[in-house]
Amino acid sequence: MQLTLIRHATLVLEVRGRRILVDPMLDPAGTEPPIEDTANPVRNPIVELPMPVDEIVAGLDAVIITHRHRDHLDGTAEERLPRDVPVFCQPEDESALLGLGLQVHPVDASLDWEGLVLHRTPGRHGFGAIAEALAPVSGFVLDTVYLAGDTVWYPRVEEIIDRHRPRVAVVNAGGARFLDGDHITMTPDDVAEVVARVPTVVAAHMEAINHCHVTRAELAAACPGVLIPADGELLEL
Repeated sequence: MQLTLIRHATLVLEVRGRRILVDPMLDPAGTEPPIEDTANPVRNPIVELPMPVDEIVAGLDAVIITHRHRDHLDGTAEERLPRDVPVFCQPEDESALLGLGLQVHPVDASLDWEGLVLHRTPGRHGFGAIAEALAPVSGFVLDTVYLAGDTVWYPRVEEIIDRHRPRVAVVNAGGARFLDGDHITMTPDDVAEVVARVPTVVAAHMEAINHCHVTRAELAAACPGVLIPADGELLEL
């Protein structure tokens, strides 16, 4: 099994001979304004892609979109995703993705894709009213990998780990937040909870969008042993 971090939450997972693109954010740096009501008001993405878009979308067998926030599916991705491969998503996003001409396969609880079962899992994108406003978001379990998606640590994440017993968890870290309210993606303390329960933890979602404030160095210092790939880095798992 191989995992290549492209940038932010965008990654390519190669499992059982299939190449799966997850949460494609493919715009050039500076294409979008800063996230509203956040500190560090610089344009997004704040770093360039580590490789050409053509290389990222070539040879795909499927795409997974955990939710449709623009840092997980942006304008370039909407234009450049192949129209001849399945795109797995949460049911709430089916209509919008069909409107793009994609081969959409919404996943309710689970779906068997030619022998590889995908389980869709819940997430909580923050706390209180902010989480409600940002919902719905999802994660996915496929093979022995748990793609947690945009979620904080909360009891349902622990339940998912207890149920599926993943060998690898990919968590969206960075401690993203708005000016008001608590974090909306995992902090080092949240990541530590996953580390205590999953043999291999890969952390992404850092140093690419203006409201993600926890750096790779800070997470590495707080959670030794977590795999924190650089943009473009391939991990053998």
